[in-house]
Formats: sequence, C-alpha cells, structure tokens
Amino acid sequence: MEQANVYVAETGKSVAGFASDFKAVVQKYGFIVNNADTMNMAQTFSAHGAEVADDFDLHMIQLCKPAKAAPSLSANPERAILMPKFVMVFSKGGVTQIRYMSYAEADILTVVDDDVFPGSLTETFAKIRSMIDEAI
Repeated sequence: MEQANVYVAETGKSVAGFASDFKAVVQKYGFIVNNADTMNMAQTFSAHGAEVADDFDLHMIQLCKPAKAAPSLSANPERAILMPKFVMVFSKGGVTQIRYMSYAEADILTVVDDDVFPGSLTETFAKIRSMIDEAI
C-alpha cells in the first residue's frame, strides 16, 4: 500500500466542531454519518467501562452513501469488505488532525475480483477527500 493513500489534513476547529461541520457537508452530497451516536470514542470507550485520559479526543466518523452502496452491494456483496469508510479526527499537539485512508485501483483489484468496482470506489475516495477539505 502506498503512503499516498493516507490523506492527512488539519484544522483550527475542535474535533467535535469539525465532526459537526463534516456531517453537514456530507449530507449535502447524499452521504450519511452511520455512527453519529458512537463516533466520539472517549464516550464509547467509557460506556463500555474502559478508562481514557481526560484529553483523549478521537472521533471515528463512518460514512455511507446509501443510494450508491445499496445497488453496489446488491450487484456484488464481495465489495462489502472495502465499503466501510472512516474519517479519523483527533487532537494531537493541540491541533485537530484528520486522517483518511483510501486504496489505489490496483489494491482494490487484489481484494475484490470486479472490473467495475475499482473505478467507482476511487471516485468515492476522491469525493470524501474533497468533503474533508470543504469542512475544514
């Protein structure tokens, strides 16, 4: 896997502020935040009895575009392995950091034997990167 597949950005917004703004942006383009109630990992870990440091601030934002995912998975359920898309937002060194991992078409083909899916998925990856930029 190439380093270029890891998208790195930062923002002056708080983690929660970016997450809220990002949610509004993705909704404009037909995406949903699939885990809005559990993306704040400090709360999620605490709810399950795990202790986290007071300054632990990580949101794992899971995206889905139902109008695209439903027909895609109906055509080939093998595609599901690459369908979860997470944008990670966290505090590090007093700065809100954003990370997003995508895959090159060649990598996708090694996981899913499907001629159509790699092109479609890489378009989605690019859209997610542009939505991150818009929310920053």
